[in-house]
Parts: sequence; C-alpha cells; structure tokens
Amino acid sequence: MTSLRKLGSSDLEVFPLSLGGNVFGWTADEAQSFAVLDAYAAAGGNFVDTADSYSAWIEGNKGGESETVIGKWVKARGNRSDVVIATKVSQHPDYPGLSGANIKAAAEASLRRLDTDYIDLYYTHFDKPEVPVEEIIGALDELVKAGKVREIGASNISAERLQESLEFSDREGLARYVALQPHYNLVSRDTYEGPLRDLASRSGLAAMPYFALASGFLTGKYRPGTTVDSARAEGAAKHLETERGQKVLAALDEVAQAHDAPVATVALAWLAAQPTVAAPIASARNVEQLPALLGVADLVLTDAELRSLTKASA
Repeated sequence: MTSLRKLGSSDLEVFPLSLGGNVFGWTADEAQSFAVLDAYAAAGGNFVDTADSYSAWIEGNKGGESETVIGKWVKARGNRSDVVIATKVSQHPDYPGLSGANIKAAAEASLRRLDTDYIDLYYTHFDKPEVPVEEIIGALDELVKAGKVREIGASNISAERLQESLEFSDREGLARYVALQPHYNLVSRDTYEGPLRDLASRSGLAAMPYFALASGFLTGKYRPGTTVDSARAEGAAKHLETERGQKVLAALDEVAQAHDAPVATVALAWLAAQPTVAAPIASARNVEQLPALLGVADLVLTDAELRSLTKASA
C-alpha cells in the first residue's frame, strides 16, 4: 500500500499523484472519466484536482463539467470521505475574479456541482492583484469557518502576493494557505524554482505542480517525425525544437531504460523528489494512460539519476 503524504501543515493526507480532472467532460466523456477514477481509486489514489472553469473553453460547455462528473462519480461510489477533492475559483465565465462576494458565490456553485457539503482544498486559480489580499483571505476564511472548505491554496501567484497573503493570515489569525499549485516540470523550472519555491519551503506549503508532463511532452511520445493525436499536441511538440527538450528526453530515456519504466513515470518521479512537492498533477483520458502515472508512487530515483535529469533540464 502506497504511503500517503501529508499536505503541508494541514491534516490532509494525499496519494503522491494527484489525478487531474481537466479532461473529464472534455476529452474523456462521463463513462471514460468514471473508468479512470475507478482505476485510480483501486490503486490507492485519493486526490482529485479540478476547477470550476473546466472545461469552459470547449464550444457548448459552460464550465463546471469536470466538477459535475466528479460529483456524480463520488455519489455513485459512496466514497466522499475517502476522496480529497481540490477545486479552484476565479476563471468560471459566470464567476470571474476574486472579489469576496464572487469567491463565496463560486464556492456555492462548486459545492452544488460536486454534490457535496465541503471542498477539501480550495485554490485561488489565478491571482488578481487588483483585489486586496485582505478581501481574498477574508472570504476564504469565512468559507473555512462555515465548514464549506477544509483548507485553502493558491495557484498562479507571485512570491510577493503569496508573502503578503501569508503575513495577513498570520497577523489576523485567519485561514492560511497550505498549498501551492505552480506550473513546474523538467522543461519549465523557472516557473517555480527561485523566490516562490523558497517562500513555499520557508512557510511549510506543499506544492502540487500542474503541467507536470508538459502537456504530454514528458511522456516520451513526441519524437522527431511522429504525429500525436492529442488536443494538446501543438503545445507539447514545441519542446522538441529546443536543445533543453532534446537533452531532457535523452536523459529520461536513459533512466527509464535502467528501471524498465515508462518515460512519464520517470519525469513524475523527478518532480515528486523536488523540495516542497507533495503530489504532481497529471491527467489520463483513458485507463490505458493511467499505469505510467501511478508508477510515480513506487519509483525512487537514485541521487545520480536525479542529478542527471536536473543537469539535462538546466
């Protein structure tokens, strides 16, 4: 049984892979989504990541499709207390921004779609610097005090705004961020490493990196001369054109061969071994894609392998 990881200073304990819900109601229909969620739970997984805006970018969708699928699955399986559900606020077309009133209204809408009384981890999806941190934290604290949210986190936030938020929470004795969701992977390190990661480390925040596999590039399926059928193929393939991308693939291939493991598993294992990281986020459109992601729970890379990958990605 894979041991769960404690989420920062919170009481939440999570599987070392957070299952990305961005594909539910988008590239995975309800039946596919249920199958993926069932297989993830059967492997010991308990940490599902979504957002109120998933997947409003698809014509005909309104946003909240992913939350609705997850809510239906949890209700059908009767396993709400076994699943840590993370969702986010600020990007839903009907609930944009981080005003105090909007945060609370959006939370109510998420609770309805998830068909639950509480959200385990509630992130601000994209920070809105025009809104004072006092207003944001104040609204989140009300949700926590009301029992509608267990813990709070931030995604896509600057080190300066995060520092300001933490200081305000500490000074006023209000709910405090315990988690961070940064863009971070082997071909995108400066999006997290540096002041933001240093602050997370000093403040005891757990990081759940998104784009952990660089839109699929770090699965190894993108190679010169290949065509991949994916909604995110264009974004992933661009890494092939960079020297860093090529070096990272070569280093991943070498480590993967040594462990007889998929390239994706190795990329996630490197991420999971980085300071502050509790659980990388990765999504699967179908059950066949899941084993390579779940493998991160058991693959431990040597110090030499970690150094090799870090050097290749510099």
